[in-house]
Amino acid sequence: MINKEKLENNLPHYPFGELGKVQMEIRTKLYEYNNTFHLNENNEKKFSNIIKSFGKNSNVLAPFTCDYGFNITIGENSFINYGAKLLDTSAITIGNQVFIGPNFSAYTPIHPTEYEDRNTYIEWGKPITIQDNVWIGGSVTILPGVTIGSGSVIGAGSVVTKDIPCNVLAFGNPCKVQKSIDNDVKK
Repeated sequence: MINKEKLENNLPHYPFGELGKVQMEIRTKLYEYNNTFHLNENNEKKFSNIIKSFGKNSNVLAPFTCDYGFNITIGENSFINYGAKLLDTSAITIGNQVFIGPNFSAYTPIHPTEYEDRNTYIEWGKPITIQDNVWIGGSVTILPGVTIGSGSVIGAGSVVTKDIPCNVLAFGNPCKVQKSIDNDVKK
């Protein structure tokens, strides 16, 4: 099995060879996107060439960074503010109507804790899922394997280390549920 197949199956792999070539290709696309974003009206089309799937009426403000792009899915009507870093060694799925503040980070890679193994550069990943109608404040970091439930709000500066259920307000380092949210629209 080649490294790309191992990566796609969340198995230990080395980010060299064909994966290194993919990273260089995506860096070229990201450079163009990040350096011409303000000059173009057709950013949605340009961005859809960077990631696996990009929903209608979604917007990602430059600068944006990722490792591969082919592991990232963004649903419809979602917004990602300036400075997002999505390390997509594994799948990162962002649902519909998701709003993400500036300087957001989603990290799927995992590295060995023993330095002898870590020094070989082997890595693997666990997917991150952000369900529909989530609001994530600025400078939030989400760690490997986390799911954020639909309708939830993650407060600014949080480090999300574990799954967050649906319809809650959560914040802190580590991020913890603070209260439930009544998602009925008030008139």
